Amino acid sequence: MSISKDETMLSPPPPFDPTKPSTPISFPIKTLQDLASRSYFDSFHFPFNRSSVSLRQNIGSLPDRSRLLVCHDMKGGYVDDKWVQGCGNNKGFAIWNWYLMDVFVYFAHSLVTLPPPCWTNTAHRHGVKVLGTFITEWDEGKATCKELLATKESAQMYAERLAELAAALGFDGWLINIENVIDQVQIPNLKTFVSHLTKAMHSSVPGSLVIWYDSVTVKGSLAWQDQLNEMNKPFFDICDGIFMNYTWKENYPKASAKIAGERKHDVYMGIDVFGRGTFGGGQWKANVALDLLKSSDVSAALFAPGWVYETDQPPDYHTAQNKWWSLVEKSWGIVQTYPQSLPFYSDFNQGLGSHVSLQGQKLSDAPWYNISCQSLQPLLEFNEGNKSETMKVTVDGREASYNGGGNISFKGTLKRNAHYTTRLFKPNLQLSGSHISVSYSVKSDERSMLGILLRFSTPSQETKSLVMAPNEYMHRFGDMFLPCLRRTTSDWTVHETNLLMDGHTLTEISALCYGPDDLAEETNTQGYSALLGHISINSQQKTKPFPPASAWVIDAHNIEIVPGDSGSRTLSCKLEWRLKHPEEDSVFTRYNVYGEKLNSSDYRSRKVMEEPRSEKVFLGTAHVDAYYVSDMVFGPDVKKVRFVIQTWGEDGSWQELDASPNILVEAESLSSKLCCCGLI
Repeated sequence: MSISKDETMLSPPPPFDPTKPSTPISFPIKTLQDLASRSYFDSFHFPFNRSSVSLRQNIGSLPDRSRLLVCHDMKGGYVDDKWVQGCGNNKGFAIWNWYLMDVFVYFAHSLVTLPPPCWTNTAHRHGVKVLGTFITEWDEGKATCKELLATKESAQMYAERLAELAAALGFDGWLINIENVIDQVQIPNLKTFVSHLTKAMHSSVPGSLVIWYDSVTVKGSLAWQDQLNEMNKPFFDICDGIFMNYTWKENYPKASAKIAGERKHDVYMGIDVFGRGTFGGGQWKANVALDLLKSSDVSAALFAPGWVYETDQPPDYHTAQNKWWSLVEKSWGIVQTYPQSLPFYSDFNQGLGSHVSLQGQKLSDAPWYNISCQSLQPLLEFNEGNKSETMKVTVDGREASYNGGGNISFKGTLKRNAHYTTRLFKPNLQLSGSHISVSYSVKSDERSMLGILLRFSTPSQETKSLVMAPNEYMHRFGDMFLPCLRRTTSDWTVHETNLLMDGHTLTEISALCYGPDDLAEETNTQGYSALLGHISINSQQKTKPFPPASAWVIDAHNIEIVPGDSGSRTLSCKLEWRLKHPEEDSVFTRYNVYGEKLNSSDYRSRKVMEEPRSEKVFLGTAHVDAYYVSDMVFGPDVKKVRFVIQTWGEDGSWQELDASPNILVEAESLSSKLCCCGLI
């Protein structure tokens, strides 16, 4: 029987084969067979899914206080965030309120939910632990558990496989969610699974967590208890915490705290943000439950904060997101302080935007989404009413950026001789006897001035404030003044200063908005508009230079060239790079990748590249030492493609392109031969 064209177009795509080269994605493990066989480690995508940002060094065990756990559950998981190297949807879901939480769980309904590395990278950057999810559900889950728990040895083996995955991918533990009936005879093996997983995680990832979800009981029944009691406490006793189902009653938190005793902060009472049977109703009243849990001295677990995004809360996603999390802050308070060590750098990038810039110059004007690129986020206060009408302060990825794709926008009006301050960061940065340098970048009109206010705690616990602003306006403020050097880059002005604050602790970084002195009395107010591009604080001790291009080895693998229309071709390949002699302090977690199409079979020396005949096109950002170039289109006149890998430092610095390692790839045939690597 013949097949029509329409039927051909509707035929399903070939099944996903994780062993074949393709644009890197994150994906779950769906069967016990795949978990047991360790096939995930043989996938093409495995090396791309490793987190590159370690959890902040001073984060070990969780603090002994009420904690906030946030459980992702966004449209079933693996949406825009599955694209490891990012995608083009700058309207994708993101979280930037990390300073309000202690633990983040990536949740989906596949057997083994592995957190996409973008979440682990940005959560770790902010000091938040990240857990994956192991879940079994309903009849299929019962059959899975029968196999999982067949013997004590099988339970231990699967626990070890999960611990191995977390350690290899760089996340911090597991939420265990068994939502199906368990045969009573297998309950001992279920306990073995939980206890062995907890021990294996603690051994392989210090400070890791295994948290049990309140679902199946010690009798094997699927019966949510909504509180800690004798039906679920045996599981709680052999792991690091319990996530309570969200349909609890008002007196359950205190009753659970009493039973937990010294471990009351390991009890996480669930709150469904969608409000499905949850105490207080969730949604815009989620703070009702949070207030009660805080007063009961237990911890909270917010489930599905993507409600704001999924339900299109007005007036727009960014505003609604900031407003919703402000309720959490008012109820729970700030739990993460940063920076706590040098270097400190933030360009306020939220991991999505409408362009990418480098030192004020646009690299790309295409929309993008890559949460791994999110920098340390400011702790902006959400204000409504009169104050917000005076000055609107937002992180805005649409306007110009100094680096990356973010900025802080200040727009509003200022009265004559008035100024406006707003907090940006709440650090706990203890300073030594070495000088530090502080810099920030501004883009504004001539009458909108922007300074930085630094607050310190002295060794005698007194407070001290320093204002960093252009010199000619120093007389406006009573605080001690820091003179600034200024340099102009593109349309941005960079202000820099040095200071010595031995024994002091930096406790707050704020923005200071003010206008000129020459406003006439009858004018009284003026419009204000300024963008803050970045803030950087570094030690003035001599920094180690970037390794030269000759110190790197770059390889290109899986090269595929496919002919197209009118002589065009598309190139796909995997780029990998490494230092020939890696050193412990030469750790990089970010690289910009560029492609340069050359239309001559004779390539030029690096010196000649200072006057390039072709343009280096920004392709994307890598957070591991590999990048997959997918379907790069070039015309019939292109003979070679040069790929350049630009290394970034933790302090926001970057290697100059002409000093960066690069590789030439022949673009003429499928039998492409690599010309050189490193210095050309």
